[in-house]
Amino acid sequence: MSLVLFSSLMIPLKSQNPLALEDYPVPVAPINEYVLGNGYTTFQLWAPAADSVKVNIYGAYKNGRAGELMTTELMQKGEDGLWTYTSDRNLENAGYTFQTSYHGRWNEETPGIFAKAVGLNGRRAYCVDLRTTDPEGWSTDELTNKMVPFSYNIIYEMHFRDFSADESAGIKNQGKYLSLTEEKTHNKEGLSTGLQHLRELGVTHIHLLPSFDYASVDEGKRGPQYNWGYDPLNYNVPEGSYSTDAADPLCRIREFKQMVKHLHQAGFKVVLDVVYNHTFDVNGSNFQLTVPDYFYRHNADGSFANGSGCGNETASERPMMRKFMIESVLYWLKEYHIDGFRFDLMGIHDIETMNEIRRAVDAVKPGVLIYGEGWAAGSPQLPEFRLAMKANVGQLNGVAAFGDELRDGLRGPWDNDANGAFLVGVPGNEESIKFGLVGAVPHPEIDLTKVNYSKKAWATKATQMISYVSCHDDMCLADRLKATMKESSVEKQERLAKLAETAVFMGQGIPFIFAGDEILRDKKGVHNSYNSPDSINCIPWGCKTAHKDLFDYVCQLIKIRQQHVAFHLVNAKDIADKMHFIPTKQHNLIAYTIEDSGERLVVVLNANTKAKMVQVPKADYQILIKDGKASADGLGIVTTGRVKVEPQSALVMVARQ
Repeated sequence: MSLVLFSSLMIPLKSQNPLALEDYPVPVAPINEYVLGNGYTTFQLWAPAADSVKVNIYGAYKNGRAGELMTTELMQKGEDGLWTYTSDRNLENAGYTFQTSYHGRWNEETPGIFAKAVGLNGRRAYCVDLRTTDPEGWSTDELTNKMVPFSYNIIYEMHFRDFSADESAGIKNQGKYLSLTEEKTHNKEGLSTGLQHLRELGVTHIHLLPSFDYASVDEGKRGPQYNWGYDPLNYNVPEGSYSTDAADPLCRIREFKQMVKHLHQAGFKVVLDVVYNHTFDVNGSNFQLTVPDYFYRHNADGSFANGSGCGNETASERPMMRKFMIESVLYWLKEYHIDGFRFDLMGIHDIETMNEIRRAVDAVKPGVLIYGEGWAAGSPQLPEFRLAMKANVGQLNGVAAFGDELRDGLRGPWDNDANGAFLVGVPGNEESIKFGLVGAVPHPEIDLTKVNYSKKAWATKATQMISYVSCHDDMCLADRLKATMKESSVEKQERLAKLAETAVFMGQGIPFIFAGDEILRDKKGVHNSYNSPDSINCIPWGCKTAHKDLFDYVCQLIKIRQQHVAFHLVNAKDIADKMHFIPTKQHNLIAYTIEDSGERLVVVLNANTKAKMVQVPKADYQILIKDGKASADGLGIVTTGRVKVEPQSALVMVARQ
């Protein structure tokens, strides 16, 4: 996430409300801000403590222009805190905003918190018939989108502009949703880019950085703009800057669906990065303009808590915030056919809310991937035992967290880019890596006292750990290798990148790869590139030509993983029984066997600058990976009980039992 700080100047109003925030009535039924009927339209807004609420109704967006104000109507308050107004017209495509009054003071206009369609920069909502935005075949889109067991999920994290903005990508819709619908794109040397590149790679899930409507990009400004998007404005509407016409309320919805449908047809599932833990600011947020203070946590002195590092943190434990999160996730699931959710700073949310989200999702669509960051940027205003922190993942059912023990054991600590670890030969990181290799579950052969961040296992199943070495946050893999190996050769960087990805894919858990790591893209050494220009963030697709060997290696890694069930163990007991570490008594050398389904796999990771000999169970082995080469079909047969592992490389072999 982006660690940009925003100030929050609004004076909390909770002391003036007649009820405590937690006591506000909450409707049981899902909330729809508008209902279009035969000859009527009903508007709804939840604002239980407001003195008055009015709805402003505007003309439709037409011929490139937003409509003028047609009427302003006072709404009527119900017992459950819902204010309603019913017009005697079907107002399809009309715009609307709400305004709330507290203690005689009207707040600014807001599209509400449940808006489903908005215009330019998300300040006005629209009453749209969502069926008019469905691409052809949308009703049967998910029928061919079959469930994949969690251990077979392979996540590819990407940003639309990173992936498609560089001219060398050969992609027409640069930085747009539609960039992921283009076929037959390639770089100047004729190597595939875009969608075909992803097909060749073999990943299963495309993790899109935040794609809901966010506030930090001006959708009306021409020319390239960049932000990761961790600045929420309207949670239930696609971001307009990724569409071909941000002002048209229907365009962004239609094109997002076209993208999802095309990705599904191409065999991929789609993960949405969701940021319910904070808003872009407080003063201008739809939460605060609707029900002041309710959706945010506060410090003892009344100021806004800041566990997000972005000026505020939301209160997931409050009934309406919890209801909002559940309904928002279900809306993306049903309306946009999303297949997974990555929760930004999940450690700010309470455990009960995350478990209720999992239950609600399972009731609609089993097999949806849910994972998140098991930490916060600061100290949230709830006790840690109530929060969805990494240490509490065992209390979460079917929710995974990122395994930073493996990440930093491989590349070095998150708080110092210049410090390396296993990959560059720094001793003492072996147990942290082994902890990640077993999927953060209990294992008797790991010395937990030597694990970098966790002194006890935090997962009950390996599929509760996301295995990775880099992501959009911090330096990408290429930059981290350069920062920790001054004046290193490109050849050495590529060897170590292969070694890192082998550790990610040849263990238990759910593998995750950051876009471009498979072709050693860099970001010019920028650590926090949340708003850096395309020159920093976009993937220069010439890298694929320069690092074709690395790309082919990662492709084979994925094939090897998917072909061998031993890499898909889930239960802690199975892993303890079937996965064993070979004592090497040497730093920067890790060896282990996995026996399952009539196969024995041997994996050795050697980060030393010299070749190492390792004693392994004697058998007839087919070599799958050796000295920077990988092939799911095999690189030859060897009968041995002692193997030589070349410097800064991995060895993977399989024997049929």
